[in-house]
Amino acid sequence: MRRRLVFGLALLSLTGCATVRTLDAAKPGAPVVYAGTRLDWYTINGGCCPLDRFGAEAPRYPGLDLPASALLDTLLLPFSLATALGVSLGVSGGL
Repeated sequence: MRRRLVFGLALLSLTGCATVRTLDAAKPGAPVVYAGTRLDWYTINGGCCPLDRFGAEAPRYPGLDLPASALLDTLLLPFSLATALGVSLGVSGGL
C-alpha cells in the first residue's frame, strides 16, 4: 500500500497538480473556488481551451490528478472563498 501511495505521489509530481497550477494563474474571470478540480474535470470532459478559461495548462493525466486536486482545493477552500468574495485576509508571501 505504501509503495502505491509513493508511486502515485511521484507520478502526480511529474505531471503537475492542477490546483497548484491555478494558484498563480491570476487570470481575470477565472474560477477560484475548486479551480484545480474544475480544471481537471473540464479537461476530462473534453474542454478545448483550459489556458483561456483557467489561465493554466491542464495536467497530462487529469484523471489521476483529480483526487489530489480535490483534496488540496478542499484544504484551501477558506482562502479561495475569501478571494472569491473579495475579502482581504492580509496574507502575503515572501520575506
